[in-house]
Amino acid sequence: MPAPSPPPAAPLSNGALVRRLLGLTWRYRLGCLKVLSIQLVLLTMGLLGLSLTGLGIDYIRHQVQGGPFPSAKFGLTLPADWPPLPVIALLAGIILLLALGRALLNYAYLISINVLLQQQLVVELRAVIYDKLQQLSFRFFDANSTGSIITRVTGDVQSVRMFLDQVLFQSVIMLVSLTVYVVYMASLSPGLTLACLATTPLLALLSLGFSKQIQPAYAQSRTLAESLVQYLAESIQGIAVTKGFGREAENRARFDAANRAVYDQQLGIFWRVSLFSPAVGLLTRVNMVVLLGYGGWLVMQGRLPLGTGLVVFAGLLEQFSGQVNNIAGVVNSVQQSLIGARRVFEVMDAPVEVQSAPDAMPCPRLQGAVRFERVAFSYSGIDPVLRDITLDVRPGQCVAILGATGAGKSVLMSLIPRFYDVTAGRLLIDGIDVRHLHLDDLRRNIGLVFQESFLFSNTVAANIAFGHPGATPAQIEQAARIAAAHDFIVQLPQGYDTVLGESGNTLSGGQRQRLAIARAVLLAPAILLLDDPTAAIDSETEHEIFEALDRAIAGRTTFIVAHRLSTLRRADCILVMENGRIVQRGTHEELLRVPGPYRHVASLQLVDGRELAPPPTPEAAP
Repeated sequence: MPAPSPPPAAPLSNGALVRRLLGLTWRYRLGCLKVLSIQLVLLTMGLLGLSLTGLGIDYIRHQVQGGPFPSAKFGLTLPADWPPLPVIALLAGIILLLALGRALLNYAYLISINVLLQQQLVVELRAVIYDKLQQLSFRFFDANSTGSIITRVTGDVQSVRMFLDQVLFQSVIMLVSLTVYVVYMASLSPGLTLACLATTPLLALLSLGFSKQIQPAYAQSRTLAESLVQYLAESIQGIAVTKGFGREAENRARFDAANRAVYDQQLGIFWRVSLFSPAVGLLTRVNMVVLLGYGGWLVMQGRLPLGTGLVVFAGLLEQFSGQVNNIAGVVNSVQQSLIGARRVFEVMDAPVEVQSAPDAMPCPRLQGAVRFERVAFSYSGIDPVLRDITLDVRPGQCVAILGATGAGKSVLMSLIPRFYDVTAGRLLIDGIDVRHLHLDDLRRNIGLVFQESFLFSNTVAANIAFGHPGATPAQIEQAARIAAAHDFIVQLPQGYDTVLGESGNTLSGGQRQRLAIARAVLLAPAILLLDDPTAAIDSETEHEIFEALDRAIAGRTTFIVAHRLSTLRRADCILVMENGRIVQRGTHEELLRVPGPYRHVASLQLVDGRELAPPPTPEAAP
């Protein structure tokens, strides 16, 4: 029975997600400590400047009205024997220096946090995710769209940055600041502090309720944005089909609908956030009303100084209210960052289903003997795609595979380089189970040419040498000659140094296929896999490709998916597949002698369309 595929990991809870993010933060603890230290110094300097401002007001009042000589917190006092003007000038100079110092520290803070988060965390995290994507099997890419993967590597990574910057740092700074402000205010007047902060519990409840309500909306917004990116990517890739069928107007309508859905969803979030923020601001303004009423009465009763008491208290309360107002931003950022970070960790936690075993055998050079022993494969563990495949291929033998769409041809070939692992049975190369071979060595012994050959936006030489970056120009040219590509390459504007357009769209289909063949044969592979390489080209180009294929196949174990008799005749053995099983096998001549799927396909490709009659049976010798 086929082994089921690994079950998907359970979604991380918010608590587990926060712990993962804190663990990630710990890797950058020195940078985080530097950033937080700067904020603490800024807080201290702000309190010092506020105290000096209050002290100056009390000093001026003392000079005008008399009374006790003023002093402030932190043991701050002024020289009593100085004339008033120098004292005021001294205070103004110190406050100005503090302001300049705060400006410089704010600059240092912005530089530090940008280097820490944007230049270190984001860059390194993207590299980690990209590295993980290189390790994941095809099953992951089958289950996730291109738009989803791109969004995770780009936009969702920024969510982790948002957590550190706008959630973690802001929360720590907010907690420390609010504690300092409350302690300072309580030291000035405990009763006034309680009266002004009476609305704080209500703010906490309001924030918790808003957080629970807004989270599903952010999740839906991210899903809609991902769908928009996916549709955009498909539209660009399929622009030729769109124009060919005159569907530009319909595509614009679909894009506008997807774009409008994102807009409407984000607009709903905007309205909720817009209502929450003023509500928080209104409650904090109530505190200032209490301060003016109750605090003003305390000043008039002589129980609270005007400058170092009421003015400083007002400054502290304003700072306190500002930090409380930040709760709305922090709550908003929490939801956005957790949703995006969860999607990042889904990639990081995705199981690497196909990898080298710890005791994998190195195989720098294989002979190319391939054996399938009762192999079965299933994507889901429920519906088999391949069933009971048994096949023995000698080194240098060419095997062609014929079958309808969905018969399992490409999947069969995908098992050889371990794009997927078998779910039952064994696949051996040179008598060794492929799961016991080192994965990189295995794949370096296998050349691949797909039906639609993908070329990178790079030079012709770089595309040919993609699997062998250290190849010399002479080796690249030799591979191009084997693939019958050298003649058209030298006619390009810069020859082998010509930079190709995206996916090689500046070349014809036949030229792209010949470059793909050159790329494959440059590895000098023991095994060559050709997935219907002549399906999308004309007969003249097919002849050119076959000349290249004949040279490429020589001496190599070759598997080729094909539907044309011109290709099938070249094979030493032909496999006919139906519903994941091999239903016929033999040479072209052998299969023509017996009724069955192969003979039916061959008859359809005759010029006059007649069915093939069975060849006459030789008369027995007398």
